[in-house]
Amino acid sequence: MRKEDCFYLGTIVSKFSFKGELLIKLDTDEPEAYEKLESVFIALGNNLVPFFIERSSLQKSSLLRVKFEDVNDEADAESLLKSDLYLPLEFLPKLEGNQFYFHEIIGFAIEDKQFGKVGIISGVNDASSQALFEIDRQGTEILIPINDDFIIEVNRETKIIKVDVPEGLIELYL
Repeated sequence: MRKEDCFYLGTIVSKFSFKGELLIKLDTDEPEAYEKLESVFIALGNNLVPFFIERSSLQKSSLLRVKFEDVNDEADAESLLKSDLYLPLEFLPKLEGNQFYFHEIIGFAIEDKQFGKVGIISGVNDASSQALFEIDRQGTEILIPINDDFIIEVNRETKIIKVDVPEGLIELYL
């Protein structure tokens, strides 16, 4: 399994018991959706290694208490601390309406209410506090903030996202 075919689920943040149990900080708005997993992939070095889950339960709001098969003591658990967990993309819940995952909109066209066809989404920059659409317009990169107030419609069938951005924003790049 490759990281490109997976999504980040969370990070192992601490040991829970002397029997090899671990606490995972989940990166999700719906932690209960991941409470009954059978397995996960753990990033060890440059590889994703499958680990099977004996049992799991939610601790507090977004911490998942997990007992992996063949992780039976503190030393085994210690070796997994701070490791990232991944699941295959097909485990993501389907989103509807104007909600979307960043990976699913690559290749979608962007159309602005006033400007018209802007270009094709080549990526999403989520390294800053405000995520940005990275749009390719015939070799020119245009950045538009991903803001619910700007997004009018996400059409998965036509692969078009219609936006209404502040006047002059697109023209700044041209």
